[in-house]
Amino acid sequence: MQVLNIETVKQQLTMPMAIEAIEALLKLQNKNPNWVKSPERLVIPTSADIEQHQSGSHLSMPCVMFDGENEFAVVKLVTICPHNPKRNLPTTVATITVSDTATGETLAFMDGIYVTQVRTAAISGVATKYMANSDSSTVAVVGTGGMAYEQLNAVLTVCPNITEVMLWNRTTDKARDFKAAFERDYSQWNVKLTVCDTVEEAVKEADIINLATRATEGLFEVDQVKPNVHINAVGAYQPNMKEVSDSIIEASAYVVIDDLEGGKHEAGDLIQAHDNSNCDWQWDQLSGQLLDLVSGSLKVDTDNKDKGITLFKSVGAASFDAAVALKIAQTAKRDQIGQAVAL
Repeated sequence: MQVLNIETVKQQLTMPMAIEAIEALLKLQNKNPNWVKSPERLVIPTSADIEQHQSGSHLSMPCVMFDGENEFAVVKLVTICPHNPKRNLPTTVATITVSDTATGETLAFMDGIYVTQVRTAAISGVATKYMANSDSSTVAVVGTGGMAYEQLNAVLTVCPNITEVMLWNRTTDKARDFKAAFERDYSQWNVKLTVCDTVEEAVKEADIINLATRATEGLFEVDQVKPNVHINAVGAYQPNMKEVSDSIIEASAYVVIDDLEGGKHEAGDLIQAHDNSNCDWQWDQLSGQLLDLVSGSLKVDTDNKDKGITLFKSVGAASFDAAVALKIAQTAKRDQIGQAVAL
């Protein structure tokens, strides 16, 4: 078994690699639906009655994948710790195991923090590739926490014409920290980053908006964005959370989700829109899932400047983690990367 810490994972995992793995997974699922078994993840709230411990959650995410020759079991364990930024630790902490189901051999045990960040971002990257206008030049990043770095990296990977990035966070200092860190760590992108005082300022001229917040109400309305904007919403991962307003959802020409089964229990934006008697949007108006875009059964004319608002909602699924982690594990075993441990 190869043990890979976060630094080793970072050395192996690139954004193009993750995007390729996600697209390959979705094509595999479309062609052979029974080859990927990914039950809905188990979510356990972690709310202790002590002041030092803010409400979070623990998730168990198993998946079994057959690639045509071999079958693998991949399990990710996640703990979401909202107070961790105050400890200079990531909010989302995770570990992943990859096993061969034929022998039960564990191929790899790896830190899952970076895998989670990159695969979440890669999903947005795939959605952006198929839904955003091809000549998009401006991105708004709303919420500048740990997930936002790779989410922006993913959008820049699939949209080569981006030149300007507008940043907004409830805490302005955190947005400034994001700007400095991104300019330092992602210097390959020749983009101008600007910290905005208000969310309205950040989104008003954006062609693409990345959302990654723990908001409980919509952050902006439809009249505050461009009529053909593309929105990637990866926050609001519980039913009581909401970062996309009902007016945006109602006005969207396309609403796509990565995992419908999980979304109906976790996608707070869409759940609340569906349940709101004053909102016209219902689940049966969903345009489709990410798999439909990649397979070609759902198409957005990204060259059409009048395509309308496109909204992608991501809740995540174990299969996405499995696709990326398996690629890392196979490389690690082949090249003896990480620390070899005998069980």
